[in-house]
Amino acid sequence: MSCLKQTGESAPAHGAGDFNAYEVMQPRVPEPTPPERRNGARVKSADVPPSGVYLPNNNVLAPHMRSPEYVQLSTAAAMTLGIMPGRMHRCECTRCLNLLLTYPEGCRANCAYCGLARHREAERDYADRNFIRVDWPAVPVEQIIEIVARDGAGSPFHRMCISMITHPRSDADTVAVLRAWTRRIDPASIPVSILSNPTTMEREDVVRLKELGADIFTVALDAATPAIFDRTRGKGVQSPHKWSKYWEILHVAREVFGPQKFGAHIIIGMGETEFEALELVQQLVDLGGHSHMFCFFPEKGSLMDHLPATPRDQWRRVQLARYLIDYAAVRIEQMRFDERGRVIDYGVAPEMLERIIAEGVAFRTSGCPGKFRDDISACDRPYGDSPPSDIASFPFAPNRTDLRRIRRQLRIPVVREDS
Repeated sequence: MSCLKQTGESAPAHGAGDFNAYEVMQPRVPEPTPPERRNGARVKSADVPPSGVYLPNNNVLAPHMRSPEYVQLSTAAAMTLGIMPGRMHRCECTRCLNLLLTYPEGCRANCAYCGLARHREAERDYADRNFIRVDWPAVPVEQIIEIVARDGAGSPFHRMCISMITHPRSDADTVAVLRAWTRRIDPASIPVSILSNPTTMEREDVVRLKELGADIFTVALDAATPAIFDRTRGKGVQSPHKWSKYWEILHVAREVFGPQKFGAHIIIGMGETEFEALELVQQLVDLGGHSHMFCFFPEKGSLMDHLPATPRDQWRRVQLARYLIDYAAVRIEQMRFDERGRVIDYGVAPEMLERIIAEGVAFRTSGCPGKFRDDISACDRPYGDSPPSDIASFPFAPNRTDLRRIRRQLRIPVVREDS
């Protein structure tokens, strides 16, 4: 199975120094959607029946596809399954099969950084929208399950993840997709994660997913502080999400799924300080969970597509500090920060810091674990938060050239090595 080589897209200039400050990272105000484009009206009125795989194309009217019969796949997952041709830069495949629920109405939230946001219905059908920098083809669930079941123990996937969206059917359809999967595929061989939508969920929904075989439950906080959450996911962008509701479901997941089986997503570079992000990482560890980090990249078509990507020095400092907290038993209280909240001391001996940097795992994509080791994520999301020309989250082990660049980004002197 092969993968796609991305184009040489470059990130916008940083413009804000060596970190993205709160006052810089202000989303645009969403424009009103014309009534004739709301809630997937164009797709539903045309009612084109789906037939097999749908490849996103803005010049073709998207068919009337719905979960649980259909889901969307990341481009990397579609190529790994053999549904799409292509290859990925320096990657053999992806290890996580990401399934995204889909409906003509789309996601009813309006998150400022997201390509799936509700405001985009004015110009692009839901099935045609980009998400974490790539297209998401829509595929019948039974076709996906058939391919994975046929591969059996030879499947390249270490994990499957069902990603919910904000939609009235999302909870019930997540259950239906999970049931269809576990009827054919033993979750002990390919564990299942749930990327939840807390806004529509109650405790019984979390319990049901655990009972049906889900292994890990995650909550996409994304924003590191309540203020950033509100302006990027809540009232600030006419979106329904609430910080308090997300934490309510996170605590339920802790109770239901247990230690090391729940976590939260955090996007770095949306206006938080490094201290605020790492304080949240520490809070999650103290609860018994993990953090899964993403580097902010201005998604085309989003309300933040005019803003700077996270500067690499900010991103590398937080990546390294997060790894120390999550996997090396270092606490935030041991670290030191400057007056702008930037890490200036990681609180460990130089020898330990050098060993962890040299290993490179701290700079790989973070997420739910795969089959290799707990600190190497199955969810490698190739180039989901950066172009290959300036890799943020490495979907593979960084080589010596990569590590030299990482050290420069960390502002650690690069020692000449014998070849």
